[in-house]
Amino acid sequence: MITRFLAPAALGLALLPAVALVAPATPGAAQEEAADGIDFDAYVAQLAARARAEGVSEPTVRRMTSGLSPDPRVIRLDRGQPGSPTRRGYPALAPYIAKHVNPVRIDGGRAVYRQNQATLRRIEQDFGVPPEIIVAIFGHETSYGRITGGFDLSRSLATLAWEGRRRELFADEFIALLKVADRGFTREEMTGSWAGAMGFPQFLPSVYQRLAVDGDGDGRANIFGNRADTFASIANYFRDAGWRTGQPWGVRASVPAGFDVDAYRSELEAPVCPRVHERHSRWLTVAEWRELGVVAQRPLPDDTLVSLFQPDGPGTPAWLLTGNYRVILEYNCSNYYAMSVGLLADEIVN
Repeated sequence: MITRFLAPAALGLALLPAVALVAPATPGAAQEEAADGIDFDAYVAQLAARARAEGVSEPTVRRMTSGLSPDPRVIRLDRGQPGSPTRRGYPALAPYIAKHVNPVRIDGGRAVYRQNQATLRRIEQDFGVPPEIIVAIFGHETSYGRITGGFDLSRSLATLAWEGRRRELFADEFIALLKVADRGFTREEMTGSWAGAMGFPQFLPSVYQRLAVDGDGDGRANIFGNRADTFASIANYFRDAGWRTGQPWGVRASVPAGFDVDAYRSELEAPVCPRVHERHSRWLTVAEWRELGVVAQRPLPDDTLVSLFQPDGPGTPAWLLTGNYRVILEYNCSNYYAMSVGLLADEIVN
């Protein structure tokens, strides 16, 4: 999966159980994995030279590259990622929602919302993003900060860049990681998913550089342990992606019996995540949908452009989605993810 800024689940990756920060590599297990045969140590030396040339301090370069070795597990995980499916047809949404918007996650979100309400309201004033959306992202990405991944990011990103399948992407992320580390973060703090997503919001290092912000005024954007910084950084991501203040992500809709949703499918082809967007209808105003018998179950201005989404077929729940739903898709380009974030956010404040 691809998102605009390659955010947390930008590569469609789930977090994996923690492993030792510098797990021993099996001798020779990955040395023959590089696409062009370059020696791992020689390649890391190239990355280190580039980092120095781009302004990373020598102490940071040394501590972030010391003792690095290829991680065979990271290579296996990367090569084991599924390709883009070609068949039509999708798993039902309802079971996914039941699993991911469950009582434990809802109660956890309500607790986080309650405990941080003043901070969240202040951030909402600054960025225009509702607290419940911020908390829902926090909950989905890392179970409210409990599961952030245990891979040594320096080792993982160096491995992925050296292996060569997506060298340019991961070399850039490795350099970005060192630049983040140069702001005073230790290598031990900088752990995350095997593909480089890090911290409470699971930003890639380049996303951190672009959009992480200080949320509590201490001069540091610490997404590794500071909730205020995490909340503000998520809000900044959403604002940058075009979140419209005061507009919901979507609302439930009533669809008349026998209504042919497919007759209103969008004819536009999305260049990014086409299988996500092909499931949505064309954009019509709330008033135009009402004339067709499709009625929003919560008030929306008549001139609001919305897309009809009935993922599980006739007679099942349907929603009218606003442009803000597509902002959630910027974070993770999956209807299952975006719907679960939106529905969890609604539950947090209900």
